[in-house]
Amino acid sequence: MFDFQQIISVSLILFSVIDIVGSIPVIISLKKRAGKIEAETATIAAAVLMISFLFFGKAILNLLGLDVASFAIAGSFIIFIIGAEMILGIHIFKNEDVTPSSTSIVPIAFPLIAGAGTMTTIISLRAEYTVANIIVGIILNLLLVYWVLRNSDWIERKLGKSGTDVLRRVFGVILLAIAVKLFKSNWGL
Repeated sequence: MFDFQQIISVSLILFSVIDIVGSIPVIISLKKRAGKIEAETATIAAAVLMISFLFFGKAILNLLGLDVASFAIAGSFIIFIIGAEMILGIHIFKNEDVTPSSTSIVPIAFPLIAGAGTMTTIISLRAEYTVANIIVGIILNLLLVYWVLRNSDWIERKLGKSGTDVLRRVFGVILLAIAVKLFKSNWGL
């Protein structure tokens, strides 16, 4: 039932799509705005979204009259805005009631961890790998996500202010590139 090769493949694919290492500057920035990130809440919310989408993703999109490409394009807009915020040092999403709990779910659990790219990838993985191996790959990635969220203060101290600023801008550009790629590949350009 469990295939080590499939688990490794699924884990690496999801690791590259989730890109939790690249999300560190976003996480640090969101933590500063909210005061705290609830690592458990964000990880559990992302797990529920990812596992639910594994089993019901296509059906949910079909029920709403959406296709995977439209979902991915919508997600690319959100990723683009987050990247622009990182580069420009502005806050487009102004929310006066920012709380650790709300920030942990939106935008950390969705769309940062379990966003359109992750959801689309999970649907694609379902066609090639067994469900049990996909679930193990999701869990392995979520353990890493949890560790990064839990240790964001330590990571920020190790990077320092200038390191965090440089990393935030570099990964902001990378997020913009990912958003454009996600848009292009689903728009048919």
